[in-house]
Amino acid sequence: MSTFSGLNTATTALWAQRRGLDVTGQNIANVNTVGYSRQRVDLQAMGGNTVPAFFSVSHAVGGGVSADDVERIRDAFLEARAQQEHATSSRLTAEADALGQIEQALREPGDTGIQALLTEMWAGWEDVGNNPHEEPARGQLLERLDTLAGGLRSARASLDQQWDQTRENLQTLLIDVNNAVAAVAELNQAIQRATASGLPANELADRRDTLVLELAATIGATGRAGSDGTVDVVVGGITLVAGSTATRVGLAGATESGGVGSDAPRIVTVPGGATMRSGGTAEGQLAALVDIVPEYQQRLDALAAGIAAALNSAHAEGYGLDGAPGGAIFGGGASGTDPVTAANITLLVTDPRRVAASKVPGGALDGSHADAIAQLRLQPTGPDVSYRRLVVELGVQTSVVERNLGIQAVITAQVDASRESVAGVNLDEEMTNMLSFQHAYSAAGRLVTAIDETLDQLINRTGLVGR
Repeated sequence: MSTFSGLNTATTALWAQRRGLDVTGQNIANVNTVGYSRQRVDLQAMGGNTVPAFFSVSHAVGGGVSADDVERIRDAFLEARAQQEHATSSRLTAEADALGQIEQALREPGDTGIQALLTEMWAGWEDVGNNPHEEPARGQLLERLDTLAGGLRSARASLDQQWDQTRENLQTLLIDVNNAVAAVAELNQAIQRATASGLPANELADRRDTLVLELAATIGATGRAGSDGTVDVVVGGITLVAGSTATRVGLAGATESGGVGSDAPRIVTVPGGATMRSGGTAEGQLAALVDIVPEYQQRLDALAAGIAAALNSAHAEGYGLDGAPGGAIFGGGASGTDPVTAANITLLVTDPRRVAASKVPGGALDGSHADAIAQLRLQPTGPDVSYRRLVVELGVQTSVVERNLGIQAVITAQVDASRESVAGVNLDEEMTNMLSFQHAYSAAGRLVTAIDETLDQLINRTGLVGR
């Protein structure tokens, strides 16, 4: 064994410890970088005969240390769990936002809500019943009826606007998804080339994993690692990213809430048009478009139709101040002949004298029929009961989603904390590593000095006799 071989051992030690210091510095520099995974230099002892033979005999202690590989600390199970939990959390958030906007549209509880307008309207009938001969009382009733119709139209317009805005938001979300999918495909290609060339690609992998987690939250994507360093992105069984190839997605289906029943909005692949089962925010927004908002639009329409039917039927049985029988109070659309919905309910009676408060023709002082109409509020199947049931069910549904969201937020935070404990940078640990590599580097340098002094003794002083 050559004396000079010790220099090679010391050189590999110097290089390896310097590599460890570089990796430690990289970790410390990115301690606050979102998505960064801490790295660790893989130190391996060099030396030894890999294929022993009869004449292959070596008495060498070793060849030093190798530090060629830098490992990215990551837990594949926790990453997959994080993708799942972030998708669930984003879906519940989107659903909670949709239900919250419906509550704002109904304005309950509050002085401007539909329940308050119904209460004022019934009180108006009671005022007419107590003062059937006074036109101001009748005029005030008509104002309250018109305000109720306006409140129903306003609530329905808010739901229509919410549906349109949700569809627009989903369209924008899918544009972001396509950009992220293309970026993942590009990073896959770069990582594949770097891996094949033996170059480090840890930072590129961090960027890619961050994008995959974002895709999990937005559309419910999951990542599947490949053998060549790439990651395939799968959504609902459909592969959006396969190596360096990306598939785009788009939004198909109805562009107005009225067409949901026949052509529900859906996410499809582009090209191909294959319907894709999504998750995350996209799933929550699709639920709002297909189920949540249309359900309350229909229920609000049914409420408006029920109010119109109840009042029109009762009003037709009475008589106004002019002795004429009462006709329909509410109609649909400008003509009043269309089917009544919350979007088109219109007050048809504009003359206070035509309010049918009397049970007999010419009964100017008879307000018994107005009192009877006011009692419609107490019917077990009346509009008030239907609306209160709607509000209660909306409140319960919102409460359930918000409770589930709160539970899910705790689960997601715990998973993220577990991921951070594995992949996150711990400054105390890095300081310990830094000191360890620093002392090892100093010791390797001292080894070089010792070998240099030994060689000096061997070359310059050995064999000199008589001096």
